[in-house]
Amino acid sequence: MDSDVIVIGGGPTGVMLAGELRLHGVRVLVLEKEAEPTRVVRALGLHARSIEVLDQRGLLDRFLPLGTRYPLGGFFAGIDKPAPERLDTAHPYVLGIPQPTTERLLLEHATELGVEIRRGCELVGLSQDDHGVTADLADGTQLRSRHLVGCDGGRSTVRGLLGIGFPGEPASREWLSGEVEVTAPPEEVAAVVTEVRTTQRGFGVGPSGEGLYRVVVPAEGVAEDRSVPPTLEEVRQRLRVVAGTDFGVHSPRWLSRFGDATRQAERYRDGRVLLAGDAAHVHPPTGGQGLNLGLQDAFNLGWKLAADVNGWAPEGLLDSYHTERHPVAADVLTTTRAQAELLSTEPGPQAVRRLVSDLMDFDEVNRFLIEKITAIGVRYDFGEGHRLLGRRLRDVGLQRGRLYALMHAGRGLLLDQTGRLSVAGWADRVDHVIDVSEELAVPAALLRPDGHVAWVGDDQQDLLGNLPTWFGAAAG
Repeated sequence: MDSDVIVIGGGPTGVMLAGELRLHGVRVLVLEKEAEPTRVVRALGLHARSIEVLDQRGLLDRFLPLGTRYPLGGFFAGIDKPAPERLDTAHPYVLGIPQPTTERLLLEHATELGVEIRRGCELVGLSQDDHGVTADLADGTQLRSRHLVGCDGGRSTVRGLLGIGFPGEPASREWLSGEVEVTAPPEEVAAVVTEVRTTQRGFGVGPSGEGLYRVVVPAEGVAEDRSVPPTLEEVRQRLRVVAGTDFGVHSPRWLSRFGDATRQAERYRDGRVLLAGDAAHVHPPTGGQGLNLGLQDAFNLGWKLAADVNGWAPEGLLDSYHTERHPVAADVLTTTRAQAELLSTEPGPQAVRRLVSDLMDFDEVNRFLIEKITAIGVRYDFGEGHRLLGRRLRDVGLQRGRLYALMHAGRGLLLDQTGRLSVAGWADRVDHVIDVSEELAVPAALLRPDGHVAWVGDDQQDLLGNLPTWFGAAAG
């Protein structure tokens, strides 16, 4: 085998997954079709759950100095309401940080862990058998691995080669975007944008740093091939139509186009091949959930795939990736579809928008929607039990520090406030932390490597009955 896992796609999802696998000693090879990192800023920030994920792996200190913290209000269909108080997270903000920066920092981390990344490598074929996967590259070479994961975007080659269905709706609208310089004075730009956005909420022109402005403007129609970027003249023409001025845009750093296609893969696993990120789901950028959803896919899959490679995965663990993450993405698709309707300028959707705005004045409704957007409300179905079961645990304070500082290695963790429990037999996979927290109202909690609560209680026999479900058989 050339590697344990080949990851197709070197964007945030693929590199995040590769780093998670390396924490467990898995040999990972990332193949990226593009020769150079993209400068296109498709995502502008990280929501609370993604910030928690970075914190759990000790990466957040790399990101915070390069980003800007923004309040959480206004992220559901642009309806501007203040965020609820006391959200269930230690990070109740959005971290504004451009996608290329996120990619660079994740790549630095993965490289430090020993991930091999090869650029200019295009996958053109694959086959699998009982022992592994063979990847055929455009240059005629073949590579062999035990597993392969497609993190290769909405036009995923891996998904196409597998023949996995991608049902949903094609793009009905399109936007042109880019980073450009402008000659119009800042106050003129701000005034025009404010006026246009009263009816065109999908429009925007604003500073993005280094003297550049980020432009988003509705296109005239839907292009046959959105991978072909628009011309500067096309952007100018659309700005004149929509805003009455082109702001003197010039010298673009990059130009791109995106649509509102909404689709989801029918299954995330086909034997030894899996899908994650945009390869598994695409949706409009409303609410800023796309990149975040992919990072969280990788966080769920990484430890499970590593357990399979390392031989201790209990039966069904790898299948639980689809079982848990498919419904989460389906819910995001529902949320983005709803937001798209609320952004319409038609009288009916505007009436619904006003009603939703009124409903968001109720704390329960506002909290419910913010928890959806930020993904801190995600609860996997672990069956009946305590309200914490299946939810991720926020970064609670302990007498000797804080919880997330103990999770950097990507192992399971038993937070034991009784001091009477034991994980003997699983100590190679689960850390036993005896400490107390004023923020945790249960005697003990067993956390999976992704921070989701797998068990709560104080009974040793009950604990022993639950450990094998997520961490396999006890060591002999």
